[in-house]
Amino acid sequence: MRATKWMILGLVAIVITTSGCQDWKKQYNLLRVEYDNLDANFTTLMAQNQECENNKEQYRQMLTNCQAELNKKPAVVAPGKSDLEKMGGVKDNLRGTITVTIGSNVLFSSGQVTLKSESKARLQQITSAIRRDYEGKEVWVVGHTDTDPIRKSKWKDNWELSTQRSLAVVRYLVENGISARNMVAAGRGQFHPVSNGGKAQNRRVEIVVYTR
Repeated sequence: MRATKWMILGLVAIVITTSGCQDWKKQYNLLRVEYDNLDANFTTLMAQNQECENNKEQYRQMLTNCQAELNKKPAVVAPGKSDLEKMGGVKDNLRGTITVTIGSNVLFSSGQVTLKSESKARLQQITSAIRRDYEGKEVWVVGHTDTDPIRKSKWKDNWELSTQRSLAVVRYLVENGISARNMVAAGRGQFHPVSNGGKAQNRRVEIVVYTR
């Protein structure tokens, strides 16, 4: 009985031991597979990380080279105002014009079309600026009046007065070196006021230079 008992106990121990070894071996194999997978992923990630570092360094070098090239180029200086603009000329980029406006009272006596002697210095400055900066460009001289009807002068109406005044300015510009081929004289009478209440502002001559 005792021998049989020990035999049974021995068999049980062998079974337990064998069963435990098989479980550990199974766990070991699973862990080994998991470890190998992690190791492979780690190797891949390290390779990708190295590639990212290489790309980052490459782009950094490209940026450095671009900055060096930019530093070689002279800085672009915004163009300053032209002489006509400094004289009060208004630039219209859409139309491609610069317009200098002079009050008729500066250029002419009331109802007259002969230039005042003191106005010629200003016209000479404008002429010099046009010849210097816009040689060969088209120049329009446009006369304007207020709405007061002509009463005591020889002109038929404001339209005629404005046209004669523009002609007087055109002739002065031509006499001082601007080609007559580039000049246009126009009179618009009272039909294009710039002020509803100020008649003096409406009595004017506009010198329009086409800059394109």
